[in-house]
Amino acid sequence: MLHKSLTRFHWRYWSRPWQEIDWWLLAIPIVLTLFGGAIVRSVQANWDDSDWWQHWLTGGIGVVLALAIARWRYEILVQWQWIIFAITNLSLVAVMAIGTTAKGAQRWIGIGGFNLQPSEFAKLGMIICLAALLEGKTAAKLPALIKALLVVSVPWGLVFIQPDLGTSLVFGAIALGMLYWANANPGWLILMVSPLVGAILYAVWLPGWIAWLVLMAAIAALSLPWRLAGTIAAVTANGLSGWLGIQLWGLLKDYQKDRIVMFLNPDKDPLGGGYHLIQSRIAIGAGELWGRGWGQGTQTQGGFIPEQHTDFIFSAIGEELGFVGCVAIVFAFWLICLRLVIIAQNAKDNFGSLLAIGVLSMLVFQVVTNISMTIGLAPVTGIPLPWLSYGKSALLTNFIAIGLVESVANHRQRLKF
Repeated sequence: MLHKSLTRFHWRYWSRPWQEIDWWLLAIPIVLTLFGGAIVRSVQANWDDSDWWQHWLTGGIGVVLALAIARWRYEILVQWQWIIFAITNLSLVAVMAIGTTAKGAQRWIGIGGFNLQPSEFAKLGMIICLAALLEGKTAAKLPALIKALLVVSVPWGLVFIQPDLGTSLVFGAIALGMLYWANANPGWLILMVSPLVGAILYAVWLPGWIAWLVLMAAIAALSLPWRLAGTIAAVTANGLSGWLGIQLWGLLKDYQKDRIVMFLNPDKDPLGGGYHLIQSRIAIGAGELWGRGWGQGTQTQGGFIPEQHTDFIFSAIGEELGFVGCVAIVFAFWLICLRLVIIAQNAKDNFGSLLAIGVLSMLVFQVVTNISMTIGLAPVTGIPLPWLSYGKSALLTNFIAIGLVESVANHRQRLKF
């Protein structure tokens, strides 16, 4: 009995710094990381390939970082808001100056044999800066919303011109999620993204584009404080969306254009731009209900899907573990999102709540986009599947993000009875 009491005492003593953290929120990513390493090993034909154990090693470092960050008081970050903002943007500028180029984009900086991707860590920098900006002054008023958008536009623009279209879309999703949580008018958020929708409609369906103009005019008239001027501005922006779309299309690299075009019709070039999507759908369909078994997928083991250990890891899961395995993965991500929402609702201040929602927005967009592109519902954007896809910078970023949210949970106000 004495031995058990001493053991319990020592456990409570050593675990005291983390006694209020959400263990489910930490445990599920750890399990996903272990599973991700196993799948990465499965898709590699050569046992000498080190990606799978490097995935586990990086994940282990990430867990240590998450636990260390969970001990610190997250409120300190408010004081470092503009320093973090400066470091974030300087790192994005540095990658354009001294970064290495691969696959048509300049995104990595080599440091001691480790390829660092600043755009991944920039997501966290933006979440922290935006949370600090909105925690004292919500986005319920238009000037505060505009100020927040100006802050976001700097790192977003630097990422977009790398070019890294996928990560720039993640930035947009984070901003929308956090602004909505900060009480921004939903009509304003719709107007923010309306030119993008208008550009697409202008290209594919002109009557739909005209109807969209009418709808945006109505939303602007009902939600903006300056009804006449706001309505004219909204209609003008969406009216010019077709021209804007053409200009933005010209800024994209050829491989990015192919990804979008092939998403609409991958059979147009089955051996070129549409190859990824076609082979991915074949692999997922071949898994049927229970899958072919670990290491038994014909598409996976045959190497028919390029980059399967990174962006297309979900296709390997679908082929080898089937529909059941895919549902289990989706359920695990749903549990993570549920824990994030609960922490956001119970945070002791707006800053902590916004941090949790920023991480939630980042993960939800990445998971939905990655899975959608592997099954042919979205274009290939190069967005990894959190904790499962191989990628050291992305994996560390996700664990650091969990550490920030765990700090919010760990330092919330204790209930008094």
